[in-house]
Amino acid sequence: MRLRALLDTDALGLRLLGGEDELDRTVRGVMTTDLRDPSRYLSGGELVLTGLAWRRDAADAEPFVRILVQAGVAALAAGEAELGAVPDDLVVACARHRLPLFAVHESVAFATITEHVVRQVSGERAGDLAAVVERHRRMMTSGPAGGGPDVVLDLLGSDLDLRAWVLSPAGRLIAGSKTAGPALQADVCAKLAAEHLAAVRTGRRGPHRVLLGSTTYSLFPVRSSGGRSAQGSRDVRETVLSDWLLAVEADAGDWPEERLDLLQGVTQLISVERDRRDAARTVRRRLAQEVLELVQTGAAPAEIAARLRVAAPVLLPGLGAAPHWQLVVARVEWQDGDLEGGPVAQSLLEEILVDPLATGPEPSDRIAVAHTDDEAIALVPLPAVSSEHDGSEAGIIADLLLESVRAPLSAGLDDDGRVTLGVSASVHSAEGLRGALEEARHARRVAAARPGRVCAAGHQELASHVLLLPFVPDDVRRAFTARLLDPLRDYDRRHRAELIPTLEAFLDCDGSWTRCATRLHLHVNTLRYRVGRIEQLTSRDLSRLEDKLDFFLALRMS
Repeated sequence: MRLRALLDTDALGLRLLGGEDELDRTVRGVMTTDLRDPSRYLSGGELVLTGLAWRRDAADAEPFVRILVQAGVAALAAGEAELGAVPDDLVVACARHRLPLFAVHESVAFATITEHVVRQVSGERAGDLAAVVERHRRMMTSGPAGGGPDVVLDLLGSDLDLRAWVLSPAGRLIAGSKTAGPALQADVCAKLAAEHLAAVRTGRRGPHRVLLGSTTYSLFPVRSSGGRSAQGSRDVRETVLSDWLLAVEADAGDWPEERLDLLQGVTQLISVERDRRDAARTVRRRLAQEVLELVQTGAAPAEIAARLRVAAPVLLPGLGAAPHWQLVVARVEWQDGDLEGGPVAQSLLEEILVDPLATGPEPSDRIAVAHTDDEAIALVPLPAVSSEHDGSEAGIIADLLLESVRAPLSAGLDDDGRVTLGVSASVHSAEGLRGALEEARHARRVAAARPGRVCAAGHQELASHVLLLPFVPDDVRRAFTARLLDPLRDYDRRHRAELIPTLEAFLDCDGSWTRCATRLHLHVNTLRYRVGRIEQLTSRDLSRLEDKLDFFLALRMS
């Protein structure tokens, strides 16, 4: 949509203060901010809404406007509710930099403007994408007349007698031809995805041939055509965890060049669907970015709630009741540290936060994911739970989230990458989002302390003090355990006294002499002698809670 169209909509309450010659600029999105420097959240083409809370005096207008212009925003709309009128210094700065400036009447909520722009931009983008798809189909003589990737695969089945499927990098079935027979089993999808990612990481050119049982599959990468034409000049790690693949039940090793070219053409047609999906995600990504910016900057719950009301119909069309929300934090880290992991983690969350059994590209369009630096944060809507439940058991469970995708992701990470995720409990209001974000981040740090290439932790796991142990530095752990346990180990080696097993059993029995003696098949007096020896060697008293806790932690860390 163009800026001029905003002025023609009376319900938006916009008044032009400057930039009449720039009203034909295109608006690609909308963002609300009161940050003094919002550049990290801008990608160009936005209508920026501000309540002017960033402005302390007249000198602040010039640097703020300069930042917006450098980021390529379309226009600035300033609310009149805070100061009563838009300050002259801001009007002058916008005129100097040729940035269109609107005043927003105090009776109009920013959420109203946001919702209007989102609807208009989404509708226009859908029309643009339809035209792009049609152009691609006319150019590709082997392509269908419409219908998405399933129709392309149907043509492969009917014209070439080839069974084929489109899979996500995590092994989710996205599309399959009707003539392909039964859908691939989930374990087969996961194995194919793992083989494909492993081949991509080793630099082998597709198609990659894989033998599973007695069946041979040929795997073709489906890369987004938008901005990736120079794929060879990019680091493969930027896309390995987000690119789709086309799996064909055939051995392409002896195919003629003409058939290989045809399959490459099919992957280009399927990539159109990928581009359409990625373009549609832009709105959801911005919604997530705006909500999370408000949460992290301590905005009022009412303002966050207003933004959530805008997000809910976009993420869950037709939902009658306000949903609960869950936050998932992910980090992708590479060993050499020279590749930003945030965009990779963002694409990865958009792929894996979908039920692995759900087919088609659309289920992933119910998730909004933002990223900052090396971290991605997903805002996941959940249908409202019934009144007798508090929602604590609803939604995503960390371990189950990664269960079906661990093998493919590990193959894509190879030996130099790592994925860690943290999942919050579900919350039902804007007030709970800040706590949910901290909870998800802490859970991710817990996951990062565990061994393995792909690890996750959820809010259910944050109640135990045992989770603090991995965060203790290694040298501190070694010194602490050596001071308490080495005297007992030395004594056991010399006298075969089994003091360490006795200590473990004694603590496990909560210091009960009778239960511990029964478990160890000892007389109580023998047990008392061993415990006395432990206390003598360590200068500790096992009747004291503090000393019991120290021994417990030392055993856990050893």
